[in-house]
Amino acid sequence: MTPMTAPVSSNRPFLNRRLAAFGTTIFAEMSMLAARTGSINLGQGFPDTDGPREIAEAASRAVLTGLGNQYPPGPGVPELRTAIAAHQQRFYGLSYDPDTEVLVTAGATEAIAASLLALLEPGDEVIALEPFYDSYAACIAMAGAVRVPVTLRPHAGAFVLDLDELRAAVTPRTRLLLLNTPHNPTGTVLTPAELAAVAELAVERDLLVVTDEVYEHLVFEGSHTPLAGLPGMRGRTVTISSAGKTYSFTGWKVGWVTGTQELVTAVRTAKQYLTYVSAGPFQYAIAEALRLPDSYFDSFCADLQRKRDLLGDGLRAAGFEVYQPQGTYFITTDITPFGETDGQAFCRALPERCGVAAIPNSVFYDDPAAGRSQVRFTFCKRDDVLAEAVSRLRRLTS
Repeated sequence: MTPMTAPVSSNRPFLNRRLAAFGTTIFAEMSMLAARTGSINLGQGFPDTDGPREIAEAASRAVLTGLGNQYPPGPGVPELRTAIAAHQQRFYGLSYDPDTEVLVTAGATEAIAASLLALLEPGDEVIALEPFYDSYAACIAMAGAVRVPVTLRPHAGAFVLDLDELRAAVTPRTRLLLLNTPHNPTGTVLTPAELAAVAELAVERDLLVVTDEVYEHLVFEGSHTPLAGLPGMRGRTVTISSAGKTYSFTGWKVGWVTGTQELVTAVRTAKQYLTYVSAGPFQYAIAEALRLPDSYFDSFCADLQRKRDLLGDGLRAAGFEVYQPQGTYFITTDITPFGETDGQAFCRALPERCGVAAIPNSVFYDDPAAGRSQVRFTFCKRDDVLAEAVSRLRRLTS
């Protein structure tokens, strides 16, 4: 009998057209280049040391005592949902019901995907601050929505949001604002006044807002203000965060969503058909992590601020123009002082030139020309690694 085969169209690509513009991520490309050349990887944002030992031990106990080794509840284990609600109350005075207004996800990336898939219809417009994390564009595309960028522009050594440009971007088709503060890759932290203006616009135009706040505990100047706490915003804001950046366990992929019951129910409906559940034993460990004393969060932030200054000073000494980040663990630089303007070519050559890997910011823009000369470095590495990277980068001007 001749085996049956599915017909294959000769003129139709295998990849869904919504994702045709998305290939291998720049993070994978640069990390592979760093490994092949033996370079210091200051491109992909993952720490090179683990988080608190007591939290790792909590995960070990969970595995060995059978907590979470089988499917956890779809919304997340009650212990973690309760701890997330307590965290929001403790740090921001925001009250959420852990049973109906908290959802555990496979990291913030799944939370973003589930939120956009749940809340958007094909043709809806989504305003996102660019440069934006690459998954935003892909998730908007998968939802069939239309991405409308509002660009953070360099000014006086930092990146700033033009509120008039944001307002002008809203049309009758705008459904949702996608905000990231503290902002990756620029390190911008939106001020309370800027957030108040965003909230006023959202209420006036009846917009939903999804906020990515994964760097909430890494603010070096000022403080983090959740948009959901501003007048009129609780019922229209989906707040997303995760454990990876705060506790240096990025591989555990434990994230969460908080919002009203109606919003969380919508997001959960989409999420249950993505991973359903994940990271069972790690959920119990992160529940303990969220209860760590203030001294942990204070020392964690202070340590990263010191690393920021170490790398930032080194980059300036090596000849880069440096945009001082107010938060996150990334520094954006400009390479024009070297007489170069092509960040992608610069990053692909950098490992061979001096044994350091970085990320070209142009991949985070709809119009790559807007970030053509920008290059991002991460400073969530050991001091000796950063010092060696700074030493190697001096070869650019030697």
